[in-house]
This record gives sequence, C-alpha cells and structure tokens, in this order.
Amino acid sequence: MGALLLIFLQYRKQSDRREVHVDEDGQEIVRVKGPWQVHVLGALPLRNLSRLWGYLNSLELPVWFRPTGFRAYAWIFGCDLSEIEPEDLTRYASMGDFFYRSLKEGARPIADSVLVSPADGKVLHFGTIKNGRVEQIKGSTYSLDALLGIERPDSPKPADVKFPQRDMAEVHDRTFADINGIEYSLQELLGSSKPSSPTSSGTTTPTTEDDGKQHPLNSLSSLSKPPATKHGEQVDASVSPDATLTEVVAHEASVAAEMGARPFLERAQSRSISTVKAGNALYFAVIYLAPGDYHRFHSPTAWVVEKRRHFVGDLFSVSPWMVKRLENLFVLNERVALLGRWRYGFFSMVPVGATNVGSIKIKFDQALRTNVAARRSPPVGTYTEAVYTAASPILRGQPLTKAEEMGGFCLGSTVVLVFEAPKDFEFVVQPGQKVKMGESLGNVPIESS
Repeated sequence: MGALLLIFLQYRKQSDRREVHVDEDGQEIVRVKGPWQVHVLGALPLRNLSRLWGYLNSLELPVWFRPTGFRAYAWIFGCDLSEIEPEDLTRYASMGDFFYRSLKEGARPIADSVLVSPADGKVLHFGTIKNGRVEQIKGSTYSLDALLGIERPDSPKPADVKFPQRDMAEVHDRTFADINGIEYSLQELLGSSKPSSPTSSGTTTPTTEDDGKQHPLNSLSSLSKPPATKHGEQVDASVSPDATLTEVVAHEASVAAEMGARPFLERAQSRSISTVKAGNALYFAVIYLAPGDYHRFHSPTAWVVEKRRHFVGDLFSVSPWMVKRLENLFVLNERVALLGRWRYGFFSMVPVGATNVGSIKIKFDQALRTNVAARRSPPVGTYTEAVYTAASPILRGQPLTKAEEMGGFCLGSTVVLVFEAPKDFEFVVQPGQKVKMGESLGNVPIESS
C-alpha cells in the first residue's frame, strides 16, 4: 500500500508538467491518456532509471565473461553475431559497447530506391499526413507541429555547431547537389548579385510570376547557356551578346536566385512545416528498433540536414504495445528532430528516446547531449535548436549520402521519418514488416523523379 501511495503521489507531481504542450498557436494541451498500466509506468522515475541503466551498461565487464554473456544476450534477443565487426566478443568492454556495435562492410546491401530504411527494425506505421496530423494508430493522431516544433518570435537564437574545414568543400558540395537534385545557394558561390533591371528596350528578367510555377535551383548547368536565354514565353535580352563570361554567369545567377532560391527560402522560413509544393504531399514512416536490433541509424536518402531541435521529454517505452495504448507518445518522449531538405522538398528524421535508452548520438553533432540530469525539465513541446550552416555554407547544412551512418541509440528505440514527395510516391513495405537498414521503404515512378 505504501508503494502504491508513492506511485500515486509521483504521478500527481508529474502530471501537470506533462500536460503543458505547444501547438502552432501556443495553446494545445497534451495529456497522458491510456489504460491504468500506462499511468503506473508514467509515475515511475523513468529518466533516472534510464540514466542508471546507461551507467550500468558502461561498466567494464571481465574479459572471461564477455563471450558467454554476449552470446547469451544474442540468443535471447536474436542478434546475428556473424555480421558484427569486430567478431571477437572480448573486444566489447561493456554492454554499451555491444549495443552500439558496428557491422561488417557489405552486411547491409543498399537498395536502388529513393528512400531506404534508416535502421534495422519493424515498420510500425506509415502513410500520408493530413491536416497537419500524423496517425499513430488507426483512430489516434498527433500534431505534426508538436512533433517537429514550430518557429516562434520569442525563440532564442539557435546555436551554431562548429565543423572542421574540408578540402575542396565547394566543389564536392556543388557536385553532391547536382547529382542528387538538391537546391543550393548561388550567392554563396558567386557573391550576391542584384536582380536584373529593366533595359532600354523594356525587357525585364522574368520571375516566378511569369508562369506561376516554382523553379527549383537544382544545378549550375544553366550558367553555360548563351546570353539570350528563353524563360517561359519571354526571351531575356538584358545581357548583351558581347558580354563577358563573368557577366553572363553573374546575370544568370541573379535570374536563378530570383526564380529558385527565393521561393525556397520563403517556404523554409514559414512557421509551419506542413506547407508543401504543388503536386506534392507529406508522408511519414515509423521504424521501431528492438533491443536485439543493430542500434545505429543511417541516412535514408541523399539530403541536407539544416538544423536540429532537441526536445526534452519523457522516456516512455516505444514498444508496439505502448504505441497502441499511449496517445501522443512520440510527442511526449524526448527526441531529436533533424530538419532539412531533399530533391523533392522538405525532409526530416526524428530519433525518439525511450526507457533505458541512455542517449541519442548524432555523429556530426558532438555538442548534442540527451537524457542529462536537470533540476527542472522544460515544458513538453519546448526545444533547444542548433543549425548546421557551418558544415556547408553553399548547402546551408550537413550533406548526407544514402545509407551514410548518422548516429545511434544506446538501446532499442524508434525513428520517425516525415518528408515531402510527389503524390504518386509509393511505399513498398507493410505494417509489422521487419526491415534491415538499406532495404527499400518507398519509391517514386521514374517519370515523376
């Protein structure tokens, strides 16, 4: 009875903190809703227990015990020891080292698909996002803005993550963008240039109003075109046929910036993520990593990560059992929202924390710290933000190739993908299906891509 009383008091103490949440208007209230088992679990000090579990996992194990202990764990949870690198189990000093194991090269073939699984795990759910709501299970949704966060006028200035200098960075980044059809900033390459002004003949450089369409800034290939270039139905004659190559490049950069970069930047700065390009839709996919799975996650496609938002929240289990019973689970839990873009528009990847997950690691962001002790946790829905502009001023973020390692969990958890794609994008998986990192999740018909 005493234990039940303590649990009840702990639940009452924490319930107010969990109820506070922010939507696009700053008014939404999110409550812990579910059967009595959920409330009992919620009353437990899950964050302290997870931190303790992380400490125990970091303890060095006796060398003689490691092979036996890790083989027993592999037998219980179904780990394939033949694919890990190194194979010598004595090389893993602790359980934490074994959880965060790497794989042999070639252990995960990468599918020829625009979107692949970022991790080993089970596909819990996927589909289309409608009216800014993401379906957790049939009949239960949560707010997209709550999951990813929104821009607010009173938000503190984001931190700048530092990156080491790279040789030939501009060339490599421009090539990366050209190959993968990703927009980038010409101003960074050529310096800011003024938009072309009306000439004596009255001809002006056309903008997006000329044809009512958005023109994505995908490459610099148009810079090699002759000075008199046709845009829509108008011929631009504002550059003299005798102009130098430098003048032509500067002029074409101005046109491209006016037609491509500005609409993209305006969309990127909008308060709500749910704004998509004409002909596109927003999609989501949820991958659950069980304790026996490979715990690192990789890039599901070629994209640019522009920023991250760290939400400090609860650490409920993200097992399929809990997903079915606790509403707003992924909004309540601690998570790191990585936001950026790919060839079709907006793209994001959200590693979600869970019970006994000591931390979430992002390989290119060593400043990130999750599941840390604090005297008072911030309200659910608030976040700290950092930007990755220093990784590549041209791309305004960290470029990632498909299947490139991004980070991992110190135990099983969940990865949520939210992305923009053409309306004929098709998932090629089924709910409940087991997938390996690199296997196809979905594709776009060739004519659409």
